[in-house]
Amino acid sequence: MDLKSRIRTVPDFPKPGIGFKDITTLLADPAAFAECLRLVDDGFPPSCYDVVLGIEARGFIFGAALAHAHAKAFAPARKPGKLPWKTIRRSYELEYGSDSLEVHADACAPGQRALVVDDLLATGGTLAACLELVRELGAEPAGAVCVVELDFLDGRRRVEALGVPLLTLVHYGAEEE
Repeated sequence: MDLKSRIRTVPDFPKPGIGFKDITTLLADPAAFAECLRLVDDGFPPSCYDVVLGIEARGFIFGAALAHAHAKAFAPARKPGKLPWKTIRRSYELEYGSDSLEVHADACAPGQRALVVDDLLATGGTLAACLELVRELGAEPAGAVCVVELDFLDGRRRVEALGVPLLTLVHYGAEEE
């Protein structure tokens, strides 16, 4: 299935010059959504992880679906101030600014294997921050999954430098819109 054809590019969002990859059109296609989950299972069988961390907000969609399908725990990684209990935080750079990410201090336990899920890999800052949070909690990143990868921003290098296996499903080069 051609997943790329199910993703809409929105020009100049969230700021001029950015071609935002909108996965809501993929989510509106049940067969495409199911194919994404199947491809993740091929890359990271459920036996290789204990908990799924979904990164705000679209990582929640894929992460929660995977966790539910395989009776795994799910934990959200959110922007600061959104989680109601004790948290740990990491700051990171985006392709168009900077931000921070938090998880609950009990999002995963020492020795657990965590699969980190997001919708998009750009510069790798968000994903790297979440992987570092997993390690700070004493858990081991089993892998990272993103539906879309913007190859020209080289975020893969940043994630692979952390020694974490990475699976992305759809790739975009600089010239693609």
